[in-house]
Amino acid sequence: MSLTPSSDTISQESLAGPSPRHRTVGVKVGSVMVGGGAPIVVQSMTNTDTADVDSTVAQVAALARAGSELVRITVDRDEAAAAVPKIRERLDRLGIDVPLVGDFHYIGHQLLADHPACAEALAKYRINPGNVGFKEKKDRQFGAIVEMAIKHGKAVRIGANWGSLDQELLTHLMNENAASAAPRDMRWVTREAMIQSALLSAARAEEIGLGKDRIILSAKVSAVQDLIAVYQELARRSDYAIHLGLTEAGMGTKGIVASSAAIGILLQQGIGDTIRYSLTPEPGGDRTIEVKTAQELLQTMGFRTFVPLVAACPGCGRTTSSVFQELARDIQNWISTSMPEWRRTHPGVENLNVAVMGCIVNGPGESKHAHIGISLPGTGEQPAAPVFIDGKKAMTLRGATLAQDFQKIVLDYIEKNYGQAGRDAAE
Repeated sequence: MSLTPSSDTISQESLAGPSPRHRTVGVKVGSVMVGGGAPIVVQSMTNTDTADVDSTVAQVAALARAGSELVRITVDRDEAAAAVPKIRERLDRLGIDVPLVGDFHYIGHQLLADHPACAEALAKYRINPGNVGFKEKKDRQFGAIVEMAIKHGKAVRIGANWGSLDQELLTHLMNENAASAAPRDMRWVTREAMIQSALLSAARAEEIGLGKDRIILSAKVSAVQDLIAVYQELARRSDYAIHLGLTEAGMGTKGIVASSAAIGILLQQGIGDTIRYSLTPEPGGDRTIEVKTAQELLQTMGFRTFVPLVAACPGCGRTTSSVFQELARDIQNWISTSMPEWRRTHPGVENLNVAVMGCIVNGPGESKHAHIGISLPGTGEQPAAPVFIDGKKAMTLRGATLAQDFQKIVLDYIEKNYGQAGRDAAE
C-alpha cells in the first residue's frame, strides 16, 4: 500500500477553518463592543456578597487583571444596589475600567428605581424573563427595567435559563404541542420555550423603545447537546448579539470539558459574541480560572491571542527525567506572572510561541515550529539541549544552569521583538 496521500484525502471543507461569524448587531457595553464582528469577548461573574464592597472590588480587580472584559455582579437587595456605585468608584481609582453588569432577579425594577446611582454605575442590566415578574406584573416590571436602560443609555442582556424558565410560556407550548397531530418530546418543547422566551422578550424591549444595538440574548442550559441545539436555532431566527455559556457546568475537569465542548462547537459554527465558563470553584478556590479557561479556548481555536503559548510534550519512556516538565512549568508560570506588566510594556508578546520538548523524537521539529524552542535530552541521549530561534538552531545549552539560561534567552527574544528596541527597529 502506498503511503502517498491521494488528492482527495482531505476535503476542502475540512481545511476551511471556522464558519464565518453569525452576523449580529453590535452592542456597546461600557467601553467594550459585543457582536457586530468585534472580537469574541470573555466575561465572568463574582461570587462575593456585592454589599461587601472590599471583597467585591478585590475579586472584580482579580478577574479584570486575569483578562475578563466584562464582570457581572449580583444585585439582589438594597444593600447590594447601594454598594454598586461605591464599587465602581473604587475600581476607577485603581485604574480598572472593566464594565460592570448587574444581575437582576425578581425585584430588579424596584432596585433600579430606588437606587439611581446603581442604575448609572452599571454598564449593562441582565434580565431573566423567567422571574422578572409573574402574571399581570410581568410585562410591567420587565418594561420598567427596559425603560431604565433607555433612560441611562445602558445595554440589556435578556438571559433565559432552563432552571428558571417562564412557566406560563412553557405550559402554553406544552398544551399546544399535546394538541398537535405530531407532538414532539418534552425536551424539544423546553428548548423551544427557551428560544421563544428570549425572542419574545427582545421584541417587547424593542417595542418599548430599546434599540437592537442595546440587546444581547442568551439561553442557557446545562446539557451540552441541548445548548448546541438551542443556540443554533436562536442564531437562525435572529441577529441579536449572543452570549454563550453552559449554565451550572460543574467543578474541575467536568465543567471545563463540558463548557469547552458546547461553546467550542458553537464558535466553530460562527455562533457567539461573548462567552463565560460557569465553573464551580473549589471552596475558597480561584475564581479567575473561569477567565483563563475561556481565554485558552479562544486562543487554542485561533479566535484570539491572550498569552504566549508554551508547547510541551506529555512525556513517555524516553523522558524519565523530570527536567523538561519542571522547565515547562517554570516557563509557563513565569509568563503568566509577567503578562500583566508585559501587556503594557511589550505589546504583541501574546503572539509568542515557546516549545519545551523532552527528547530527540519530536523535540527538534517541534522547536523549529515555535519562535523559541528547546529540545532537552531524553533517556540515554547526549546531555545537551539544542535551542532553536525562529526555526534555526541558535545554540546548545548544557549544565546545571540550563533552565535559567533558557529563560534568559526567552526574555532577550521578548525584549528584542516586543520591547522598545523591537518597536524602534520596526519603525
